Amino acid sequence: MHRVFRILKWREWLFALLAVGFVVLQVWLDLTMPDYMSRITELAVMGDAAYMNDILKNGGLMLACALGSALSSVVVGFFAARIAAAVSYRLRDDVFDKVEGFSMEEINKFSTASLITRTTNDIMQVQMVISMGLQVMVKAPVLAVWAICKILTRQWQWSVVTAAAVVIMVVMMLFILIAVFPKFRKVQKLTDNLNSVTRENLTGVRVVRAYNAEKYQEEKFAKANDDLTNTQLFTSRAMAVMAPVMTMIMSGLTLAIYWIGAYLINDELLGAAERSQLFGQMAAFSGYAMQVVMAFMMLAMIFIILPRAMVSVRRIGEVLDTQSSIQDGPLAASPAGSPVGTVEFRNVSFKYPDASEYVLHNVSFKAEKGQTVAFIGSTGSGKSTAINLVPRFYDATEGEVLVDGVNVKEYTLRALHDKIGYVPQRAVMFSGTVESNVAYGEKDGTQYSLDDVKEAVRIAQGQEFIEQKDDTYSAHVAQGGTNFSGGQKQRLAIARAVCRRPEIYIFDDSFSALDYKTDRLLRTALKEETGGATSLIVAQRIGTIRDADLIVVLDEGNVVGQGTHDELMKSCDVYKEIAYSQLSKEELENSMGGDRA
Repeated sequence: MHRVFRILKWREWLFALLAVGFVVLQVWLDLTMPDYMSRITELAVMGDAAYMNDILKNGGLMLACALGSALSSVVVGFFAARIAAAVSYRLRDDVFDKVEGFSMEEINKFSTASLITRTTNDIMQVQMVISMGLQVMVKAPVLAVWAICKILTRQWQWSVVTAAAVVIMVVMMLFILIAVFPKFRKVQKLTDNLNSVTRENLTGVRVVRAYNAEKYQEEKFAKANDDLTNTQLFTSRAMAVMAPVMTMIMSGLTLAIYWIGAYLINDELLGAAERSQLFGQMAAFSGYAMQVVMAFMMLAMIFIILPRAMVSVRRIGEVLDTQSSIQDGPLAASPAGSPVGTVEFRNVSFKYPDASEYVLHNVSFKAEKGQTVAFIGSTGSGKSTAINLVPRFYDATEGEVLVDGVNVKEYTLRALHDKIGYVPQRAVMFSGTVESNVAYGEKDGTQYSLDDVKEAVRIAQGQEFIEQKDDTYSAHVAQGGTNFSGGQKQRLAIARAVCRRPEIYIFDDSFSALDYKTDRLLRTALKEETGGATSLIVAQRIGTIRDADLIVVLDEGNVVGQGTHDELMKSCDVYKEIAYSQLSKEELENSMGGDRA
C-alpha cells in the first residue's frame, strides 16, 4: 500500500489529518453517551421527581453527543471520498500512461483483458478500501482501545466477560482471513479470464455466427462464469458467517452483563444508593461493551474488503513496476548530414520473447530515399515481423535496423515515430469522426487542419465515399469502424498515414481489401504525391509490388531473393512460383507501365 500513500498530495494529507481528528471527536462523543446514560439511569432508579431537571439535562447532552457524532461521521465520509477519488484518479492515470509505453512484449505478457481489469476493477477495489478505511479502519482501533480503557475502570467480572468475547471475535476473524485470502487472488485472475472470453466473443461475433458456434461460446463463457461464481460464493459464504457470529456474541455479551449486574445488585449488603450506582454502571458498561463489539464488527468489514484490495494493489503494482523492453534513445532528431529517408537492415535476426526459434534469419537490405521496397513470401515467412522492427514494436534480437543511417535504438520513440507513417495489416478505427480518425495524433507537436485531412483522403482514394455522406468529414465513425466496409477502413487508415507527410511509409498488407482498379489508382497517387518518401510494402499480390525498386523475397524467415521484378523472375524460384500462382505467363510478360506505383 506504500505506493498508494506515495501518490497522495499535500491536500489529501491535510484531508486525512482532518478526517482522523473528526474520527477521534466522533469516538469521544460515542463514548461520552454511556456516561450520560449511566447518570440518567441512577437518577431514574432513585425515583425522586426532584431529579427530573437533571434527567432532562443529561438527556439533552446525550442527544447533542449523538448529533455531533452523526455530523462528524458525515465530515469524515466527505474527506474519505475526496481522498479515495483522488487516489483512484491518479492510479488510473499512472496505469494508463504505463501501458501506453509498453511494447508488444509487455502487453502480451499481461494480456489485454488483464490490463483492462487492472485499470478498472482493481483500482475500484483500492478506492473502496481507502474510502472505508478512513471511516472504519482508523475508527475501529481507536474506539476499541478507548472503550476497553473505560471498561477496565468498572467491575472486574464485566471486564472478564468482555475480554472473552473479544478473544472469540479475534480468533474467528483470523481463521476466516487465513482461509479466504488466497481465494481473493484467484477471484481477480478469474475476472481476467471472464473478461478475456467476453472480449473474444464480442470481437469475433461475426465468425461465431457464421460457424453456428454460439453454443460453443456459451459453454466457454459458462465455464468461466461458473469458476468465478463458485469462488466468489466460497468467499461470500465464509464472510457471511461473521455477521451471525457477531450478533450472537453481541447478544450473549449483553445477556452476560445484565446477568452479572443482577447478581451484584442483589447483594443484601448493598444500600439503595449503591444499588442505584450499580444500575448506572451496568447501563454504562453495556454501552461500552457494545462499542467494543461494534469496533470489531467494523474491523470485520475491513477484513471482508481488505484481502481483495491487497491483491488488487499487488496487481496494479506489477503493471507500474514493469519496465518496457523498448526504451528511448538519446537522439531527438537525425544527426546533421545523415542520409534522410533511408532504411537499412544489417544482418537482422529476430525471435519473439520466450520463443526458441528465430522468425527472421540474417536479413539485410537497404532502401534509399524515395525508393519503394516490397516484401513478399508465403504466410508466416516473416514479412510483417520484419517491418515491425522499424517503428520498434519489437527490437531486433541480433543485428541492426537503421533509419537515416542511425540505429533505431538511438532515437527517442517520439522522434522515430515522427518519421514514420504506419498502416497496419488490420485497419484500426477509433470512435469519433472521419476527420478525427484521419488527423489522428500529431507530428512535431503540430495538429492537422481540415484541408490536410481532405488532401490525404483524396490521395487515399476515399474522397468519393466520404463526400457522399451527409456529414462528410464530420461523419460518425463507430468504435472499430464497424459502420464502414473493409476497403473503406483501409483507405482511411492510409489517409491517416499520408496526413502525417512522413519520411517513411510502412504498408503492412494495406491494399488487400482494395479492388485492382482502386489499388492501381491509389498507388499511382501515392507515387505522385509522396514521391520523395521511402515506402516499405508488405503485399500478397504481385500486381501491387511489381514495379517496386527492390523486392525482398522471404521464405521461413530467410531472404531467398532480392532485386526487381524482372531480376527475380530470372533468378528466384520462390518468387516465380508466387508470380505464376497469381498471373498467367502472358500477363507477366506484358508491360504494366500504366500500373506503376
